[in-house]
Amino acid sequence: MLRRLHHEQPASFAFTAENQAWAEAQMTKYPEGRQASAIIPLLWRAQEQEGWLTRPAIEYIADMLGMAYIRALEVATFYFMFQLQPTGSIAHIQICGTLSCMICGAEDLIAVCKEKINAHPFTLSADGKFTWEEVECLGSCTNAPMAQIGKDYYEDLTADKLRWLLDELAAGNVPVPGPQNGRYAAEPLSGLTSLTDHESGKQQYNASAQLAVDIGDTVKRIDGTEVPLLTPWLGKQGTAKATQKQIEENEPKPAEGKPVDETGVTVQEATVDGNGRPEADVQVEGTQPELLDAPRDGGADDLKKIAGIGPKAEEQLNGIGVYHYAQIASWSEDEATWINTRLNYKGRVERENWIGQAKDLAGN
Repeated sequence: MLRRLHHEQPASFAFTAENQAWAEAQMTKYPEGRQASAIIPLLWRAQEQEGWLTRPAIEYIADMLGMAYIRALEVATFYFMFQLQPTGSIAHIQICGTLSCMICGAEDLIAVCKEKINAHPFTLSADGKFTWEEVECLGSCTNAPMAQIGKDYYEDLTADKLRWLLDELAAGNVPVPGPQNGRYAAEPLSGLTSLTDHESGKQQYNASAQLAVDIGDTVKRIDGTEVPLLTPWLGKQGTAKATQKQIEENEPKPAEGKPVDETGVTVQEATVDGNGRPEADVQVEGTQPELLDAPRDGGADDLKKIAGIGPKAEEQLNGIGVYHYAQIASWSEDEATWINTRLNYKGRVERENWIGQAKDLAGN
């Protein structure tokens, strides 16, 4: 397939301050003079920030890495993971069209994309929310037909289920990824005949879907505000100062005054226990918000309706006395800080706008 840059391009590109620090940290993985090896992660970060890979972004990264523009363009145009045209503001839909999916109904899913998004792939829907394409095997053949939406797989799809998913996403909701026909993972449709002992203790969803639910990260794009920035290779000799600062602020630190263990490593500070209660060494900052001993009349609100709050976070919040949208909606900045440090959320309350979402849900 001939891959060209889009005919309409923005005037410029720049990483956010957080993404710039992350990008500079990536470059430290490689020996001096080999920074060009970071081209793929930096291009990917730019795409995550903007939604697609623009010419100014490619040239900006080439300048960062000391590469000729043509070398960066060669990488961007070679790999199909890079989108060279605008993508939907909510999600880019990738329908698997390889053998297993095709014989199980992928053509019906493609027809839905043509009906609800655009008759042509790589073309924005009328509202600008979606784009779509057909891709080669995504490796989920047992759960065919399927699609990748954002970072997650939606499997065991039908045409009606895909229509529903698109409507939910357009409305601002994030349906749980994974199998959409009641299957837990990739077990036989007829049910398990062996290895059945896992069923009694299994989590609500399979591991991939559970993680997406817990961290609220599925169609959401990386914008650099995620903490900590994952650059563990920097250690104490890190040269990317902004990133090192974030590591120092957000990574677990050795507990001062604590003896080292038998390996010579300092014992780490405690965080929170399984119910969200801080252990002795945690310094809780901010002001404690209103907490309840039990839900008010009518029972607890479903806090999982707030994007970013999964079953685990809801259990933690309930465990300290947060049951209702109105409680979250009333938090001040200091009270949000208290929740973040009390439950080791590392800024999630502000980053995922829990307070604003709670106000909408509470009808404020």
